[in-house]
Amino acid sequence: MVDKLSATRRSVNMSKIRSRDTKPELVVRRMLHRLGYRYAVHVKGLAGKPDLVFTARRKVIFVHGCFWHQHDRADCSDARRPKSNTNYWTPKLDRNVERDAQHIASLQKDGWEVFTIWDCETVDEELLRKRLVGFLGAQRVTDRC
Repeated sequence: MVDKLSATRRSVNMSKIRSRDTKPELVVRRMLHRLGYRYAVHVKGLAGKPDLVFTARRKVIFVHGCFWHQHDRADCSDARRPKSNTNYWTPKLDRNVERDAQHIASLQKDGWEVFTIWDCETVDEELLRKRLVGFLGAQRVTDRC
């Protein structure tokens, strides 16, 4: 299938895809803040620059887009690979998955607990809240990043 957009227009469209402060990430951040948790965002010194870092707890959260990070859950339709230009997309998406695995392994080796939230999982807020509280544990009154 041929791309219906010109190379210039495709470039403009792709440049607008955010790598941080995405809608799913903001949903998670707002929920955690409402629940009383405090965190740092995109800490550069950690592998993969996790979206949320809880330094005192030694825990990090990645909020992954289902397409870009290839969510492997069978009922997630957002993770489908493009049928066109597969010579480009297959290696690119495979590299993303491999890089994610390397970042997680590196963080775990350094003593961090890692939790991944997928874009499609941010829709059910009650389930999301339960999963986040389950991962982070009870909030602390004096909790600081």
